[in-house]
Amino acid sequence: MIRNATVADAPAIAAIYNEYVRHTIITFEEEPVFETEIASRIAATLSQGYPYLVFEEEAGNEKWIVGYAYASQFRARRAYRFTAETSVYLARTSTVMRRGVGAALYAKLIEECRSRGFHSVIGVVSLPNEASTRLHEKFGFVKCGHLSQSGFKFDKWVDVGMWELIL
Repeated sequence: MIRNATVADAPAIAAIYNEYVRHTIITFEEEPVFETEIASRIAATLSQGYPYLVFEEEAGNEKWIVGYAYASQFRARRAYRFTAETSVYLARTSTVMRRGVGAALYAKLIEECRSRGFHSVIGVVSLPNEASTRLHEKFGFVKCGHLSQSGFKFDKWVDVGMWELIL
């Protein structure tokens, strides 16, 4: 089930995100992020009018978050106010990956951005990342930029691609 995130979701979101921080180039953060910082980020995103969603699974009386997606400010200048940057993260387990959770979250996130009056959304992807590239292109995003060697993580240079979707 997809629902709006709350600051109470910070521990689960931090657990998912920090796996990417520790083991991948997908995020350029290099140190794990504390739950309190994630809670602050969720609160800031929501207070600025951007959507923040979680995908929650349930069995019996137990519920757990297996993925999340959010939109955020693309650039600080006022003229960018109708453009949002989008992000999607899933628990890195075989029971979650390749089940359509990411696509479901992204579809709902795009719908939320459209309903909130955004004109375009931008996906910023560390490369190589075939799964993210496929996800963006599945939803009609078009590659609009490539920044060569713009990040440095795990002792190597990392390229970044940008995909845009006009809503």
